[in-house]
Amino acid sequence: MMPTPVILLKEGTDTSQGIPQLISNINACQVIAEAVRTTLGPRGMDKLMVDNRGKATISNDGATILKLLDVVHPAAKTLVDIARSQDAEVGDGTTSVTLLAAEFLKQLKSYVEDGLHPQTIIRAFRTATGLAVKKIKDISVTVKKDDKQEQRQLLEKCASTALNSKLIAGQKEFFSKMVVDAVMSLDELLPLKMIGTKKVQGGALEESHLVAGVAFKKTFSYAGFEMQPKRYENPKIALLNVELELKAEKDNAEVRVKSVEEYQAIVDAEWNILYDKLEKIHQSGAKVVLSKLPIGDVATQYFADRDLFCAGRVQEEDLKRTMMACGGSIQTSVGAMTDDVLGQCELFEEVQVGGERYNFFKGCPKAKTCTIILRGGAEQFMEETERSLHDAIMIVRRAIKNDSIVAGGGAIEMELSKYLRDYSRTIPGKQQLLIGAYAKALEIIPRQLCDNAGFDATNILNKLRAKHAQGGMWYGVDVNNEDIADNFVACVWEPSIVRINALTAASEAACLILSVDETIKNPRSSMDGPPGGAGRGRGRGRPHAH
Repeated sequence: MMPTPVILLKEGTDTSQGIPQLISNINACQVIAEAVRTTLGPRGMDKLMVDNRGKATISNDGATILKLLDVVHPAAKTLVDIARSQDAEVGDGTTSVTLLAAEFLKQLKSYVEDGLHPQTIIRAFRTATGLAVKKIKDISVTVKKDDKQEQRQLLEKCASTALNSKLIAGQKEFFSKMVVDAVMSLDELLPLKMIGTKKVQGGALEESHLVAGVAFKKTFSYAGFEMQPKRYENPKIALLNVELELKAEKDNAEVRVKSVEEYQAIVDAEWNILYDKLEKIHQSGAKVVLSKLPIGDVATQYFADRDLFCAGRVQEEDLKRTMMACGGSIQTSVGAMTDDVLGQCELFEEVQVGGERYNFFKGCPKAKTCTIILRGGAEQFMEETERSLHDAIMIVRRAIKNDSIVAGGGAIEMELSKYLRDYSRTIPGKQQLLIGAYAKALEIIPRQLCDNAGFDATNILNKLRAKHAQGGMWYGVDVNNEDIADNFVACVWEPSIVRINALTAASEAACLILSVDETIKNPRSSMDGPPGGAGRGRGRGRPHAH
């Protein structure tokens, strides 16, 4: 006689557990890795993603691609998360992280199928990651910070390594210099917000330039604007959060007037308030007036007559960057326009860039900010350039803070792989196999670099293994000559923190996925609402036909 089955969960709930569940999670992660696999490295291809609104994005950045893919599989989401965390923490190496995590799982699949307990695997992986990170720290090369010239060269190398795999790799010399200049102009804390990026369509990529100071697009302006001077030397700058126009009467205010004179007095009072504000600004000695709120036509004319330049409706972040660069502070009233609240810069000018006009503030005394103006043909292309530069900027920031570097191009992975493989032979038990598997998984990076460039991966990996066994520590894939080369000499460098972060994130993700052996999915409640409640809250005013 069959015992009655106990039903714990609502019917339709999907539960799956045990080894098949683990295997299916591992397979899901492989699929995610397939999506970004071909974007790795200097010969990587780009992906074109179209979202539900039809907006096309072309990208080579692993994190961007995974963000735009709407991943629903719960286990595969972890890979998306580690790519994002790598992007936020270090900026580059997002594709590598996803690939490594997926490859770790792939190597372990056979062990899981053979019934090896996941906790054993996780323990071995933790050991291996600890060893690998320690090894990276041992062999990474520290940069002398005292020698500014040398440090600068190093940063440029790191930036160009980050740009190597991007669309703008052809101009990497040009852009890596620009990125290093941009980061060098910041203060100690290297705040990212202080580097502004403005995209102007048209022109060639090489026409992009870096403004040491602030630049923003000319704002909406009224009549009389053209009469204002467009260039000042050493102007004082007033930063306001004040509306300089006649306000419409407040809707809820009611004024009862008995005669025309009284009405006239009200109107005059309004004008006087406005003129009083303008007079105070003029007397403060400011030559450039920027306001977050609109500056009306009367004010524009008034300033034009007195040789002042004004711009209203300036975006808040631009205003803040101007404040950081030129000093001063943003005023909410014009009552106290003293010298200490006014900013200053050496040169203010309005320049035509492409089809737009830009206001430039150059030679700012407090200049801890800069603006990169990007030119280029297609909009997607410029967006991708901006993303690539963001990666490079992040890398340079990291390289300044953590001054140790390793060779890229698969060199560090091969070295770690060899080290771990040698180590695994010295320990007994299952750990030996698992650390060996970890070592093998690390080879995915050089292998994928070869595959993407169309080389014979097996051949090149054999050469690399031989070279590393003989002690050629920094040998990696040479994409240009279809061979192996000493990537340290070839200046393919990256901050060691990128690799440390990538390894720890990838192995954590792999351990996380391994430690899950059951998934319980509630039936989708959004598909069919509870009976009786259907038709409510749908915003259709007619009752449902039941």
